[in-house]
Amino acid sequence: MPEHGFPPAAAPGRESFGSRLRAAMAARGPLCVGIDPHPALLKSWGLDDDAAGLRRFSLTVLEAVGSLAAAVKPQVALYERHGSAGMAVLEELLAEARDASVLTIADAKRGDIGSTMAAYADAWLRDSSPLAADSVTLSPYLGFESLRPALDLAAESGRGVFVLALTSNPEGASVQHVGGSDSVARRIIEAAAAENGRYEGSLGSVGLVVGATVGSALTDLQLDLEAVRGPILAPGLGAQGATPADLRRTFGAAYPQVLGTSSRDILAAGPGVQGLQSAARRTLDGLRTG
Repeated sequence: MPEHGFPPAAAPGRESFGSRLRAAMAARGPLCVGIDPHPALLKSWGLDDDAAGLRRFSLTVLEAVGSLAAAVKPQVALYERHGSAGMAVLEELLAEARDASVLTIADAKRGDIGSTMAAYADAWLRDSSPLAADSVTLSPYLGFESLRPALDLAAESGRGVFVLALTSNPEGASVQHVGGSDSVARRIIEAAAAENGRYEGSLGSVGLVVGATVGSALTDLQLDLEAVRGPILAPGLGAQGATPADLRRTFGAAYPQVLGTSSRDILAAGPGVQGLQSAARRTLDGLRTG
């Protein structure tokens, strides 16, 4: 049994999410493209703010960047706002990505306790679920261990999770920075590192969400992301102000684990597939060279 007493990761014959993501990052580069169908973006693409527009937008982005990005990250809230029709589009997008061998991160930020957390885990990480993604974002602020149903199901099914650790929104510091050198963020990061003890290979399947624009917070709070041995999802590249050079400075030795995430900066180049591809390639070139 692994060092921390966890059950074995992944059913026999199943490759872990961390292993699959590492291979995708090595083959394509460290880029994640957010699929964020904001009403303003739909309008700028000449699409209606309805399920049909949502579908056209989503599948066009997947077609354009699926062969360039290590992963795509649909923002679940922007599908939920269209009700059942929007969630049906999300199901179709996830299925199309799976058929095209494109890794998906469902940006759902789920977090609860007990049977409710188990139900969220079933929705996003169970094989037979129509919403099953390769990974899902989780909120640990009811206690990291409240995420146990998702952590265990992800390991069993060969999927992954990204746990919110250090976000770049100004309000985040009022919770995540509390405690200074023994901050809430540090405890989340250390718990993720321990969880990755069940995974073999160079990259575990328990990742963290750390904003690309957190600046000096990692140094100020004395946080060691390299030791997590998991992927770091870093939203905020491009339109939110972070550059690839910023990511290298911010993450330092942990940069090889970083999945730089860009949404609006790339999506604004639509609706043409070629425009989206050109924008994705520019971002990817920056991430590779810094």
